[in-house]
Amino acid sequence: MFSRKKTTAGIHQKTLTTLIAQDMHIRGDVEFSGGLRLDGQVHGNVTSQAGSQSLLVLSERCSITGNVHGYDVIVNGTIVGDLIADHFVELQPNARVSGNICYQQLRMDCGASVEGRLMKREAAQVDVAHDSAADAPEHDASPGRTGAEPDLGDHPGPRLCAG
Repeated sequence: MFSRKKTTAGIHQKTLTTLIAQDMHIRGDVEFSGGLRLDGQVHGNVTSQAGSQSLLVLSERCSITGNVHGYDVIVNGTIVGDLIADHFVELQPNARVSGNICYQQLRMDCGASVEGRLMKREAAQVDVAHDSAADAPEHDASPGRTGAEPDLGDHPGPRLCAG
């Protein structure tokens, strides 16, 4: 009874290899692998390389206007756009997400806020969503629907989460 170890949800990638500091403002898409910590502002999509078990950490100073896709994602800042995690999402107390969140495992701390839908996904859906993110149109300052995404509510911008 006590000898069994519980398997815990958690993050696979433990190392952060890249930092985008709080005084950085990026206009355009960001693609990464490994571990990325964002303290700055991004006006564009932030996406991990397909097939990588990446870690994306968004600090309380981070702001992203665009869609976010990663393997493990920890949010303590602001995202205006959809968030897709192939594995794990952690929403810390200062997290503000205005968009839909697709996840396999979710942890949400008291104080975090989501204006959108939470959608649990199965492992088989991961590859399809990552391919959709790669094919998504480039983000601009006034995002609009491409017509290829399912309608998931009133949130503006391309839809990457399949309901």
